[in-house]
Amino acid sequence: MVIYKQYTRAALDRQYNNRLQVPEYATHLERWELMSRQAEKKYSVIKNIPYGDQSLELLDVYPSSQPLSKTLVFIHGGYWQRFDKSTFHFVAEAFHSYNITTVILNYPLAPEVSVDQIVSSCRKAVFWLLDNLSSFNGNPNEVYVAGHSAGAHLMAMLMATNWQGVNDSGAGVFKGACAMSGLFNLVPIQLCEVNEGLQMDAGTALRNSPAKLKPVIQCPLIVGVGSEETEEFKDQSNELYKCWKKNIPIQLSQITGLNHFSILEAFCDPTSVLHMSMCKLMKV
Repeated sequence: MVIYKQYTRAALDRQYNNRLQVPEYATHLERWELMSRQAEKKYSVIKNIPYGDQSLELLDVYPSSQPLSKTLVFIHGGYWQRFDKSTFHFVAEAFHSYNITTVILNYPLAPEVSVDQIVSSCRKAVFWLLDNLSSFNGNPNEVYVAGHSAGAHLMAMLMATNWQGVNDSGAGVFKGACAMSGLFNLVPIQLCEVNEGLQMDAGTALRNSPAKLKPVIQCPLIVGVGSEETEEFKDQSNELYKCWKKNIPIQLSQITGLNHFSILEAFCDPTSVLHMSMCKLMKV
């Protein structure tokens, strides 16, 4: 039985099973861990800074050596259910030479909390950062944000947040953003096996779908997806682009040869188009 577009439940499950699509996924995860542990040894890092009361409302900061530096906030993926910020320290190394303060964010995970609560925690983190970044050589007026997979969804939800009381309308909370292989319409997620851990109902999926919302933050946005990803992941990025292109400066890039895991490595590779696009956005 068809349950979404042309997909049966089994077919939709396959579309959102990235490990099935990339048999060598474990090699990528091992590489991320290795690079992150190397980054810890090479650079100064302040770990497990609480931004809220919950056990996973923590962040790690790689401060720039220069006061009031541009700041990159990275939000990891894992279908809102897995991974830890420690796996993604390699992102900080990739931008260290540009005198960027990098923040790697943790958030509470399902099934212990709902998607609504995860989004709320990420908003809480931003408020905390705007108040405290200067203590870590970051500039609260020069914040950029990047997210991968579910992290790209959370980043987009932050862009669709009404930040009342921050920078007047809140339109300038971020100066630029990059969404990699993101999930911007949660309707199909609610219908497939990913939802077994999330337990979203239809209302939760809709109110947490950035493609159904309008961006409040008016910063430029790079939307990247790999050519080797599933049709659904490509459609997710295309849908956000079509829905937001009238509201903000937005660039959609389908990057040849990249899959759901290698796109994050490309983001950190100084020779890649995606990395250079982010550097151009950050003016570094």
